[in-house]
Amino acid sequence: MDLAREILATWRTWAVVGLSADPARDSYHVASLLRDRGCRIVPVNPHLTSWRGEDAYPDLASIPFPIEIVDLFRRSSQVGPHVDEAIAVGAKAVWMQLGVRDAEAAARARAAGLLVVEDRCPAIELRRIDALERDQKR
Repeated sequence: MDLAREILATWRTWAVVGLSADPARDSYHVASLLRDRGCRIVPVNPHLTSWRGEDAYPDLASIPFPIEIVDLFRRSSQVGPHVDEAIAVGAKAVWMQLGVRDAEAAARARAAGLLVVEDRCPAIELRRIDALERDQKR
């Protein structure tokens, strides 16, 4: 099983760093899709107080319960500190969105035992998984 598929099949609590309240933004769309698929979305954005009824937090350390996946909607140059936060709070995985890569931060996460996905979108991966499953049923 590929790593993205394993993460999507295994864990349900996603801390979405950089989640926007603007429905036109990719972060809003992807988080909504994950939520519609039964995932718990934890908004992480210091400029939000809530998102679709969920309390928002300024950073990962402020979340008062365990999170499993840290989904990063940040520029590549800004993900390092968020990856370090993910390690510190005991996340299971870090997911960097399309176009987002940081080899050093990814290496730190892997060394700490986290699974890491770079430069991929969970919405695209879910559509791919759905298509594969439909094909297998035929």
